[in-house]
Amino acid sequence: MKNKPKRIVLVALLFLGPILVVDTSIASSGVSLNSMATDSHSVVRPDSFADLVDAVGPAVVSITTRNSSASKKSPDGIRPSMPGDRRPVPGFQRNPEFEQFLHRFFGPGHTAPTPGPRQGRAQGSGFIIDPSGLVVTNHHVVARADEIEVVLADGRTLPARIQGHDPKTDIALLQIDSDEKFPFVRFGDSTKARVGDWVIAIGNPFGLGGTATTGIISARGRDINAGPYDDYIQIDAPINRGNSGGPLFDTSGLVIGVNTAIYSPSGGNVGIGFAVPAEQAEKIIAQLRDRGVVLRAWLGVHIQRVTPDLAESFGLDKSRGALVSKVEPDSPAENAGIVPGDIILGFDGNTVDRMKRLPRLVASATIGDKVGISIWRDGRGITLYPVMQPTGNTSQIAAYSSQRDHGPLNLGLLLSALDHDTRQRYGIGADAAGILVEQVKPGSPAADKGLKRGDLIVQVERRPVDTPARMTELVHTAYQNNQKVVLLLIQRKDQQHFVTLRLA
Repeated sequence: MKNKPKRIVLVALLFLGPILVVDTSIASSGVSLNSMATDSHSVVRPDSFADLVDAVGPAVVSITTRNSSASKKSPDGIRPSMPGDRRPVPGFQRNPEFEQFLHRFFGPGHTAPTPGPRQGRAQGSGFIIDPSGLVVTNHHVVARADEIEVVLADGRTLPARIQGHDPKTDIALLQIDSDEKFPFVRFGDSTKARVGDWVIAIGNPFGLGGTATTGIISARGRDINAGPYDDYIQIDAPINRGNSGGPLFDTSGLVIGVNTAIYSPSGGNVGIGFAVPAEQAEKIIAQLRDRGVVLRAWLGVHIQRVTPDLAESFGLDKSRGALVSKVEPDSPAENAGIVPGDIILGFDGNTVDRMKRLPRLVASATIGDKVGISIWRDGRGITLYPVMQPTGNTSQIAAYSSQRDHGPLNLGLLLSALDHDTRQRYGIGADAAGILVEQVKPGSPAADKGLKRGDLIVQVERRPVDTPARMTELVHTAYQNNQKVVLLLIQRKDQQHFVTLRLA
């Protein structure tokens, strides 16, 4: 029997390349165009994109990361990606031949795990969105980074740190550690981008330096099973390894997407790339900028696709909406009266034409708002009004917000509670307890005492902690008691040791 060719979705490591800054004069002056007449309509074709690339190029950057942590056993299945991204692609199983391919294409770090520490390096792209040096890139570019450097278009290399990141949409926000003013680009309205529109991708594929490629939007609303909020723009502009996190521009020089992934049966570009739309990225970036993490609304329902057979069974005219199969206790949905068997057809004035659209609409809702939901129940339509509540690790958000403030409690730590995802990503056993150190700010009290990403804080002031909020409470109590330092018990791998962090 012949083996069927394997289909591979690659997280596009579009990481190398200068970030481009958009000059708004491009939008007004425009790009020279020629019209080519056809029998039924006029096709507009650009003469050149040179003026646009010159305008935005200075804001596109290359990102280099280093990771000195020990390698960890990954879960079953392999997803070809940057070091640190261990999410499996459905249908892929580990095998030696495929791991040899990963080694050839991606370099060391993608073969079977070996014991002992190793120095990992990765590269990607990004773009500056603010003169202060805020850089947008992909989460998978910096996911396991101990050190981050940004290479500017003029060749200078500057250190950077993670301002915040969101694995569910693969977006990360970095801050360049410098007081200078940087060129930057602006976001455009990706909702107006149409299939067939010209687009320009800029990044640093394969470490070649700033590279611009062009193509068109091939499709909208693509779901590639990378996360719960997939809504990708599909493009045919060539993007390759090293392009991850780079900008996708429209012909006005505005960013309408963040280049993130490619589809390839061979590991190279075949004209199928995917970008996170600006509409989605901007909302994530705004939260990362303000609080360092993303807070999403929660409805509290389990849903499934409405098949034609199910639509007929429920008396619906056609297959549409999202069928509620379960309602979480004491959730906004239960409190509003939503029950299993309801079909959600609309959310806050937006049509739910397919199941996958509902999670994105819910996640973007404003927490605390009363939202109208159109429901099909017992052969007729009704409207219910749940009050949206937050989901995710809200204690992490509270703790991180307080630590981001200037003052004695600014220890320089980004923390999260241990859950299945963090245990899997960091190789932490089920018996381990404590809170996870996700990031350590350079020059902070925590950095001065040698705390590292991946450490577990087991105790604060000799009391066990299991949430960032609990640690914040104990640190605040210590400060109110006029303590100069706070005592922490740290676990690193199989070893534990005490450290003190200065509070004032």
